[in-house]
Amino acid sequence: MAEAEEQETGSLEESTDESEEEESEEEPKLKYERLSNGVTEILQKDAASCMTVHDKFLALGTHYGKVYLLDVQGNITQKFDVSPVKINQISLDESGEHMGVCSEDGKVQVFGLYSGEEFHETFDCPIKIIAVHPHFVRSSCKQFVTGGKKLLLFERSWMNRWKSAILHEGEGNIRSVKWRGHLIAWANNMGVKIFDIISKQRITNVPRDDISLRPDMYPCSLCWKDNVTLIIGWGTSVKICSVKERHASEMRDLPSRYVEIVSQFETEFYISGLAPLCDQLVVLSYVKEISEKTEREYCARPRLDIIQPLSETCEEISSDALTVRGFQENECRDYHLEYSEGESLFYIVSPRDVVVAKERDQDDHIDWLLEKKKYEEALMAAEISQKNIKRHKILDIGLAYINHLVERGDYDIAARKCQKILGKNAALWEYEVYKFKEIGQLKGFATLIREWPGDLYNNSVIVQAVRDHLKKDSQNKTLLKTLAELYTYDKNYGNALEIYLTLRHKDVFQLIHKHNLFSSIKDKIVLLMDFDSEKAVDMLLDNEDKISIKKVVEELEDRPELQHVYLHKLFKRDHHKGQRYHEKQISLYAEYDRPNLLPFLRDSTHCPLEKALEICQQRNFVEETVYLLSRMGNSRSALKMIMEELHDVDKAIEFAKEQDDGELWEDLILYSIDKPPFITGLLNNIGTHVDPILLIHRIKEGMEIPNLRDSLVKILQDYNLQILLREGCKKILVADSLSLLKKMHRTQMKGVLVDEENICESCLSPILPSDAAKPFSVVVFHCRHMFHKECLPMPSMNSAAQFCNICSAKNRGPGSAILEMKK
Repeated sequence: MAEAEEQETGSLEESTDESEEEESEEEPKLKYERLSNGVTEILQKDAASCMTVHDKFLALGTHYGKVYLLDVQGNITQKFDVSPVKINQISLDESGEHMGVCSEDGKVQVFGLYSGEEFHETFDCPIKIIAVHPHFVRSSCKQFVTGGKKLLLFERSWMNRWKSAILHEGEGNIRSVKWRGHLIAWANNMGVKIFDIISKQRITNVPRDDISLRPDMYPCSLCWKDNVTLIIGWGTSVKICSVKERHASEMRDLPSRYVEIVSQFETEFYISGLAPLCDQLVVLSYVKEISEKTEREYCARPRLDIIQPLSETCEEISSDALTVRGFQENECRDYHLEYSEGESLFYIVSPRDVVVAKERDQDDHIDWLLEKKKYEEALMAAEISQKNIKRHKILDIGLAYINHLVERGDYDIAARKCQKILGKNAALWEYEVYKFKEIGQLKGFATLIREWPGDLYNNSVIVQAVRDHLKKDSQNKTLLKTLAELYTYDKNYGNALEIYLTLRHKDVFQLIHKHNLFSSIKDKIVLLMDFDSEKAVDMLLDNEDKISIKKVVEELEDRPELQHVYLHKLFKRDHHKGQRYHEKQISLYAEYDRPNLLPFLRDSTHCPLEKALEICQQRNFVEETVYLLSRMGNSRSALKMIMEELHDVDKAIEFAKEQDDGELWEDLILYSIDKPPFITGLLNNIGTHVDPILLIHRIKEGMEIPNLRDSLVKILQDYNLQILLREGCKKILVADSLSLLKKMHRTQMKGVLVDEENICESCLSPILPSDAAKPFSVVVFHCRHMFHKECLPMPSMNSAAQFCNICSAKNRGPGSAILEMKK
């Protein structure tokens, strides 16, 4: 926590508390400063007794009866001698133009700061509290309340006379009051009451919890969060009360409003003041602790906590111990917490000190990060909030970060950060580069050169410095790489490429692409392939227009293994581009990549089959030879090789299935007939392609065939399955035929509309006569063609059925007459 300026000579417990807080890594939520200038002068001779805060100024009351108006820096702007004794409370209206003051000798004054309007009265008992109407400046709101042994409401009548009314009495001294809108809240010895100034009704009574505490030593703290939310702090208890409207049906003789306690919880220490902060609470606490040495109770530093209220408990957000002057002698009643709603400023008032707490801004956040040496987070925070920060500059934070990394020995990270931090500031770049070189951090120096914008420096000077260094250490890879980068900046790409290839550095491909150096690498293809064949092949294939396939193959002629890598990748991309090299590739695949030989033979349509067959037979590549024989039409030789070389009945059966040739099946059966394992395989797989009886009849009597029973059962099951499939298909066919027949019948039974628009398809005249009284005869076919009966030819002698001439002529099937109309 930030301490409030210089420390007083304190107890051992105080210094221990401070040391614990210094070790805390949690960033404080508030920052603190002592209100000085005129306040310091006042409190050297007097003691503060109360204070109130307005957005424009402060009003401070003292034990010697003075009231001082101060600006927000603590400078005195006005002074009022109100009483020779202690000022108990000061109240301001919202406009800041009227002030009410009460003192221990019973004096009450309400007056205008900028007008002659005033009220003076002296009572026969100490007046502890005063509150003027928030809108006292209005003529209709000339009201204020005072409290001693009873609570009095003063109102100015129409003749400018003041009249008073007792709002409450009989429960001890009134010690706290807060007026908000139309509601007045006050506390006496028994609890807290709220009065509605409009309805003239008291609407609630909230009793205090701990009656063992003396109300004069541990007074109640009140504050309004808004017009209907009252926060009560008394002893160690906090209650948040909400004023609500009562439903009309519940009124009867009750007040129109009621109070509901929405949150209630206990705190660790005694409450001296409360203030709202958004949906949180700021709590000023009086702390008593027990000394470990003397076992006596002593007054510790007061605490300012930010808490998050919950329904029955609270969550602590932050907690700060405040070193205020004279805290060792203060009591709970000596502390007050005042706040300015507009600016979230909190004033901690004690007899000898006034401390201001305010929310930390982005500059304060950056200060804390720099103090904790969290430079990267500080830099990020500054960049995000660069429009809002006032005391910090991004460049200064960045330079401090670089220096911190260098001091810590993180040279490589420091070098990488230069690009972001230094921007295009040439002077700073040169300074940082030479600093790295001077301290001997070549790696960091190289990183700087790599990330250094090329237009910020005199390249020749740096190149010469690196070359001088290489004379002493010619094999230093870091400096060689740096020199290559400098050559690149200087557009001397040939020298840069030569160094990259010597170092076998991955950036060589990026350099070639970026600066289009393909003409320079035509004689370096082998070097590039040796370095990284995959990247080199991808680059060469992507740029065929710059380095032809023919040129690459020629360059790799003495390195057939690399030639194969290139041609294989080319074939994968396009089966036809390298067709002139397919014959060469057969040998390359056979030598370096047999697993891909068979896929190549299957996909290539340009390789000579005879040459491929010769190579595969020389190397005894059975599978490839089988494929080539079958592709060349010599399926019987291929099958024979499978059976004789591979002895694989499953593969032989699969091959026969693919070829779908009856002669192959016959050859397979003949070859297998004296080999029981082959017979078993055939029995298990032949059923759906060849009649199993052909095989079973040829099995010699007495031959032992493994798993014969299972094979025969499988044949029978396959046969039954085929029968069931046929029956099922037949049922489906019959059902579909019947369904379609019924559908056709329903369609043909439907009537056909014949009107004046229809014509005879033969004579093309209207189908219906113009004179409906004349007799006529019309024939309508299912195809919807219509004819006059006399226009149709006579049916043949072989068939009495009559068909549509048009549909019959178009081979769409005859349409028989469905309707003959006569009249």
